[in-house]
Amino acid sequence: MLRPVEIHDLRFLRDMLRHAYYWRIAEDRERPVYRYVQNWGRKGDAGVIALAGPHPAGAAWYRLFDERAPGFGFVDERTPELTIAVVPNRRGHGTGRELLSALLDRARADGYAQISLSAAPEQVEYYERFGFETVDEDDHAVTMLARL
Repeated sequence: MLRPVEIHDLRFLRDMLRHAYYWRIAEDRERPVYRYVQNWGRKGDAGVIALAGPHPAGAAWYRLFDERAPGFGFVDERTPELTIAVVPNRRGHGTGRELLSALLDRARADGYAQISLSAAPEQVEYYERFGFETVDEDDHAVTMLARL
């Protein structure tokens, strides 16, 4: 079951940041991952929570970033950047696919033309199944973009 992110979900979103960006946390001290949830609820913030019974099992959300304080997968100020994470014991059950599909639908409904993300190189193939294409890469990460 999915439901929209609400303000009381902020603690869970912060917890999910560790799962989403575990591979980036020590790499880039200039762009702290907390930026992805700080002051949640501003214009351009939207997300969904997956539930396993009464408990949250994963989250996918997007937000707009400013060029002066970009996220890892920043493309431009009009393109929201997606973050997604599933709790470890719920991985492999389709939760991520469900979250990602719902969030892409939400971005379309909100009128966005495209959405970006930052992925570890080994995650690229997964995101390509959802229409994401590589637009930039370095030794540690790949920035991907999906046209909606």
